[in-house]
Amino acid sequence: MTDDPFVAHRSLLFTVAYEMLGSAADAEDVVQESWLRWADVDQAQVRDPRAYLVRIVTRLALNRLRALARQREDYVGPWLPEPLLTSPDVAVDAELAENVSIAMLTVLETLGPAERAVFVLREVFDTPYDEIAEVVGKTPAAVRQIANRAREHVAARRPRMRVDRAQQQAAVEKFTAAVSTGDVQSLVEVLAPDVVVVADGGGQVAAARKPITGVEKVAAFLARAARVPDLAATTAWFNGTPGARIDIGGAATAVSPVVEDGRITRVYAIRNPNKLGRLDEVAELRR
Repeated sequence: MTDDPFVAHRSLLFTVAYEMLGSAADAEDVVQESWLRWADVDQAQVRDPRAYLVRIVTRLALNRLRALARQREDYVGPWLPEPLLTSPDVAVDAELAENVSIAMLTVLETLGPAERAVFVLREVFDTPYDEIAEVVGKTPAAVRQIANRAREHVAARRPRMRVDRAQQQAAVEKFTAAVSTGDVQSLVEVLAPDVVVVADGGGQVAAARKPITGVEKVAAFLARAARVPDLAATTAWFNGTPGARIDIGGAATAVSPVVEDGRITRVYAIRNPNKLGRLDEVAELRR
């Protein structure tokens, strides 16, 4: 145990920043900057260190998100969040696992910066409206309105229903095995008819620059990929949900499927090597 509130809450602060930014590298920068701010504070005068630190991190992340907006507009192909290798223990907190999933972070990218901050603080971390108002510089009444709009926006775009974790893992394991062998029939069985693959290569490596839609096209695409020499596919946990790591000739791809009603409805494939630096280091996420 430690008496330093920053050290005690560091995992929480990283999780807040990562939820805001979808980038572990940017989240780490924000956490580091927040430590510098914290070091300059008369900590004896801080009544609630946890809330104070969350405010610092959220404000810094909000500024960083606004600065990154133009950069992401110019991104080559679809922009997907940076995946984090996590332990299955994260899934014990089902709400946290859902909110840090690649699928949810992708939805959060469709919110404006202030809306995202309000949604993350309220829906993920259950922050009181008056505290959120202080962070985003608005009245509590305005924050409530923003929260309602953001909640409706996210609800219309998030996966339609939660799935049993064992069912999800079984579907992902079947998918991973089918990709390993190029078994088209098994792929067709585990993929939903309207399945969509979204790939992020960032212009750094080969990747589809537009989503691939439909079970036949997706199964054929994945079967072709399986014929590449030296392909190895293994299951892994990314962002609190079952996924797959595919290695081809030393280049990794993090795959995060969305499972609904026992079938995979979306496949997020992150191939940009600049986003894959944490595939061998387990991240600690916390609320």
